[in-house]
Amino acid sequence: MDAFKLMKELRVNYDQEVYYLPKETGLSLIESTNQKDGRISAKCRDAKVEDLWSLTSFFGYTTQTFVLAVNLLDRFLAMMRIQPKHLSCVSLSCLHLAAKVTEEECNLTPTDELIRIGQCRFTVSDLGRMEKIITEKLDFTSKCVTALTFLHLYHQITLSHSTERKKMLSLEKLEAQLKACLCRISFSKAKPSVLALSLLRREIEAIHSEDMLEIARHIQRHLKIADADLLLWRGQVAQCLSDYDSPECSKPNHRKLQWVVSRRTAQNLHSSYRSVPELPTIPECCWDESESEDSCEDMMSSGEESLSSSLGSDAEGPFFPEHLRRQKRRQYLNA
Repeated sequence: MDAFKLMKELRVNYDQEVYYLPKETGLSLIESTNQKDGRISAKCRDAKVEDLWSLTSFFGYTTQTFVLAVNLLDRFLAMMRIQPKHLSCVSLSCLHLAAKVTEEECNLTPTDELIRIGQCRFTVSDLGRMEKIITEKLDFTSKCVTALTFLHLYHQITLSHSTERKKMLSLEKLEAQLKACLCRISFSKAKPSVLALSLLRREIEAIHSEDMLEIARHIQRHLKIADADLLLWRGQVAQCLSDYDSPECSKPNHRKLQWVVSRRTAQNLHSSYRSVPELPTIPECCWDESESEDSCEDMMSSGEESLSSSLGSDAEGPFFPEHLRRQKRRQYLNA
């Protein structure tokens, strides 16, 4: 995309970003709420966003899915007063809505798996009803202007104009910094264009590129972003990322998801450690080159059926713990 089209698209998104901002009064109410008040507090919201980050990483979803889910969540929370017990359903509904817009259909996690891995107590029908409520209240279709929208445009514009090819900006690093900021509700008050430019300026200053810094200044002038606004949020971003890098910071834990299995499955897993089912014997020195590969595959498939039957139906599917599958393979190889 040439420079003219990029700048034009940038201006269009800048004019539309106001329609996708959470209500500031609603965000302020959440920030002032005490956890004992029986309403959603800032700490409760931030913890739920960190959970969304963990689930996004677990399911292999893109940054776009996470950022859109957070935008939907904040807009809904700033508009509706909900009880803390319903927050899990709301947040997971926002993630599922975002994934249906941004992810390929073949990569979508089934709704029941999403609920199970998210360790939620509501049903598939509950999730469907909540998605409908969120869609209607936010008048959500598919388009949404977020800080990630501007971050991608800024990155393209900077690289297309810069002559310092050796000092390439890392988009992956910028996205990671954006996700860290979105885990704090205070950044939901920032205009997406300003938040993204704050991240860009901070990273450019870190790599000491005067060429890219001048491009960032040109973007600021083009969008007529006030120096005071940029200075305010640059300070907020610097403080947030400094806190996030500190060892005292409680970062999203991608390993805290626990496996919950039925008693029957647990018994099958326990007994399978002691007794390994017999596999068909592979004859030695009797290989007939005339035999087709299909016959070999048939023999191996019979062994795979024994493995599945020994573990039960719960052993199937991509979410079965990998360490158990590896342990079973080692047992068969050593048998």
